[in-house]
Amino acid sequence: NYVPNEFARNLRTGKSKTIALIVPSIKNPFFAEIASVVNTEVRKYSYITLIGDSDDNIENEKAEVLHLSSRNLDGMIIVPCGNEGGHLEKIQDKGLPLICIDRYFEGTDISFVSSDNYEGAYSASKYLIEHGHTSIACIQGVRHSIPNIQRVKGFVDAMVGAGITSYTVTGDAFSEQNGYLKTKLLLQQKVRPTALFAFSNTIAMGCIKALKEEKVKVPEDISLITFDDNPYLNYIEPPLTCISQPVEDICKIAVKILFSNILDHDATTKHILLKTKLKVKNSVRNLHY
Repeated sequence: NYVPNEFARNLRTGKSKTIALIVPSIKNPFFAEIASVVNTEVRKYSYITLIGDSDDNIENEKAEVLHLSSRNLDGMIIVPCGNEGGHLEKIQDKGLPLICIDRYFEGTDISFVSSDNYEGAYSASKYLIEHGHTSIACIQGVRHSIPNIQRVKGFVDAMVGAGITSYTVTGDAFSEQNGYLKTKLLLQQKVRPTALFAFSNTIAMGCIKALKEEKVKVPEDISLITFDDNPYLNYIEPPLTCISQPVEDICKIAVKILFSNILDHDATTKHILLKTKLKVKNSVRNLHY
């Protein structure tokens, strides 16, 4: 029943067999799923995962990165919350294997694995347009994050491509409160949008709360589509049509890339975008009928 002293072993081998994962909010089901999958994959290498939560605050993130990287880590996986990656480039330059998932920085040497957010938002918007919706409001998340920027671009390109000029882009956080407040305001407009496009499942939850309070029915009175899938979306009435991201594949690929750097010293930069999938359920009304 001998248990070796890991601290002593770390000093001898120079390896801690520890990975850090930093996410913007462990309360968000999307990031909780990422943490769960990453932890499972890392365990397959007989490593452990330390999890940090930046609370979507860049200063918290910098402090977490500094604190965790001082613990003799073997690698780091991060969902960055800011629009600056200088602090991450610094620790990577010092030799710490690092990869971003979901959110990332364009034009840097930091590897990332994410969804094709542009294509996902474009296909969701096109689906609404094909169902006769021309007055659509999208409620976005953190404005400077690359996934959000790409989703707005996909939404706008689909609208403009269909010759629609009366659309709304509003919001500023991937939170229930943002979805709730923005939906409340949208429902006060003289001409209400016929469809809402929530940029995350947490935003969608806020939308549903506001719609219920105002006794607005989905999809009879207003249609609702969301980015992100989650099992609980099937138990909402009606089940929400959504853009599903391949979270499991994103995490598995990211962990493989990280460990090819740690174990095989393959430090080549990799930028990978995976396809999303439109899952049609019952929350969008066809206005052609």
